[in-house]
Amino acid sequence: MNRTTLYALVAAFVVVNSTARAQLGTEFYRVENVETPPNHTPEVSAIAFDDEGTLYAALRLGTIWKREAGSETWTRFASGLHWPLGILPRKSGEILVAQLPELTRISDTDGDGSADSYETVCDAWGLGGNYHEFIAGPVPDGRGSWFISLGLSSAGGIVRPPFRGPTTTPARQGKIYGHHSPVPWRGWVVRVSPDGTLEPIASGFRQPNGLVLDAEGELFSVDNQGDWVGTSPLHHVTKGAFHGHPASLVWDRSVPDAPKEIPLAKLDAMRKKPAVLFPHNDLSGSITAPIFDTTRGRFGPFTGQLFVADWSHARVHRVVLEEVDGVQQGACFPFLDGGVLRRGHQKSAWSPKGELYLSQVSKLWGGTGEGLQRVQWTGKTPMDVLSMRLLRDGFRLEFTLLVDEETLRASEALSVQRYRYKYHKTYGSPKVDVRAVKVLAVEISENGKSAAIRLEKVEGGFIYDVRFRGVRSKNGLDLGSRLAAYTVNRLVD
Repeated sequence: MNRTTLYALVAAFVVVNSTARAQLGTEFYRVENVETPPNHTPEVSAIAFDDEGTLYAALRLGTIWKREAGSETWTRFASGLHWPLGILPRKSGEILVAQLPELTRISDTDGDGSADSYETVCDAWGLGGNYHEFIAGPVPDGRGSWFISLGLSSAGGIVRPPFRGPTTTPARQGKIYGHHSPVPWRGWVVRVSPDGTLEPIASGFRQPNGLVLDAEGELFSVDNQGDWVGTSPLHHVTKGAFHGHPASLVWDRSVPDAPKEIPLAKLDAMRKKPAVLFPHNDLSGSITAPIFDTTRGRFGPFTGQLFVADWSHARVHRVVLEEVDGVQQGACFPFLDGGVLRRGHQKSAWSPKGELYLSQVSKLWGGTGEGLQRVQWTGKTPMDVLSMRLLRDGFRLEFTLLVDEETLRASEALSVQRYRYKYHKTYGSPKVDVRAVKVLAVEISENGKSAAIRLEKVEGGFIYDVRFRGVRSKNGLDLGSRLAAYTVNRLVD
């Protein structure tokens, strides 16, 4: 059995057995396939819309195509690229492309519709020739520069062509870690200035395959379950922070010790905890393509919330963030699961109409889906958990529609447990310190759209996992989310 077949069987098992599957269906959100450039392998590794509504799509094998607003015809814009994994339109006829070896400015200077200028903006990071060395971005920082994230090399730290940059020595890093940073800035988020200067921002990432800024200019990155990453996290990225994977510390001059010599307890004390943890397989496999809803209601009731796609499963998740005691944390929910939705999600973008476009690739990292899809809101509001906020003694749930109070007060309506994942060098982690949490009361608001869930105890450092059963809206719609998972970093004072 080859690796692709194995991934497909595992994903099928998880989808069938998932208790968190969203039941939104085509009644509320419609998923459609979008034709890709003809006569080319339909692995779409990056997408973006410019201000004029032109859709740019990068294919994994090195070309970039465009489709103007109102047209169904693709024309080739650029070629000769090495794994183009991010596109940022600048002005008409000009884009920035994050390809594996560099950030490139590509322009159509003569106005004939095809690029004729390729300019290296920055190539100051290393290449180890490893398939795991993904790149994400560029994301504008709001001050003229761009954020980029760089994945680690895979197990063994094998360096092969194409290669660039000085390597770390075995004495500095050793082979204690499953994934390595053999060349500069692997496992980092960096900032690139317009003159090409690279500034390291934060370390400790394994495979940060997606960066996004919120409305306040705060930077967030996804990462993926693996060694030192018990389950897939969403990180709030801040300058100087260490986010957990030790391999990248070989390039941090403020850390005098080799990463392999730093005790686990010290690493744990050094790391900035994730803002949100996605329960493995209950929700996520390998998360990617984070995007905030900036559609102002054209995509339904979730304006301002974060959507996160998945590489390993045919799923899209939803995240609600809040700041508690100066720390970002929040809840994640299932949004779309299965049906015609593909796996292998790589990038996402909003169309001018408020549709969510998702690109997929199949030949990297065990993916099996490939192509381009769009998700459209039908105009009908689903019954779902709109938000989940932390209280001193529980959580406040807000719903998209009026809740049927009898179904929410039923003894079987809510079950709560709390657990955590281990921080260790082992690949992934089981749930540990699992304990059921007693629901003391369910207090429904006068307007019928929110409820306070009072618990016997709320503790920091745990995921609070709420499962719903039989909850409906007043007009008879079943609750879409079967699971809400809140990561408690700080408690409400």
